[in-house]
Amino acid sequence: MRRWILWTKLAYSPFIYCISSYKKCSSLNHLTLKTAGAMLPAMNCSSETCLLCFNKPYGVLSQFTAEGRWRGLKDFIDIPGVYVAGRLDADSEGLLLLTNDGRLQARISDPRHKMEKIYWVQVEGVPIDAALQSLRQGVQLNDGPTKPARASLMAEPEPLWARDPPVRFRQSIPTSWLELVISEGRNRQVRRMTAAVGYPTLRLIRAAIGPYTLQDLAPGTWRGIQEQKI
Repeated sequence: MRRWILWTKLAYSPFIYCISSYKKCSSLNHLTLKTAGAMLPAMNCSSETCLLCFNKPYGVLSQFTAEGRWRGLKDFIDIPGVYVAGRLDADSEGLLLLTNDGRLQARISDPRHKMEKIYWVQVEGVPIDAALQSLRQGVQLNDGPTKPARASLMAEPEPLWARDPPVRFRQSIPTSWLELVISEGRNRQVRRMTAAVGYPTLRLIRAAIGPYTLQDLAPGTWRGIQEQKI
């Protein structure tokens, strides 16, 4: 029998984690809550499958080592043996997944598995219907056309944390938010897509990868799922 343990790194403590016990239904993506409330001092990923959902702040690389002005993941995640599954640019924010399981890492990051990614995109201007339709049909980039996407206007995400540094706005031009859903993972793809239809990206937040979401994680915090055999 297996169970899954859900851990949440607390923003106010570098050492204490919340833990909830889960029973596995059929896969990592389908969990049934069993108990909650215990407190443990550490998460052990040395022998069991672990998946971490991290809300990456602006200015943090998708690697543990810092480079130049960009910080590394080691400033936020102290779990050994986990690796990034699908990168997120330093100037983008939101969901970053890490795991110690190579097969799970490949399933998440390999575009052949077509795991959808949801982005919340603040753009300069208010896109017209024709621009949204172009995103839905696929736009031509310098490395070829994109696959069809789901694109729609949305209200500002709530709750939305302040970005550090703040986004630079032009007071004479309004901004708006898009929800963009893609299954590809090209370099800076979302930014290039919105620019191609005439609306430069000002702020980019990845909200979900497949079934995994931010779920109100504060920037710089993470939650983890650990498989345990019992």
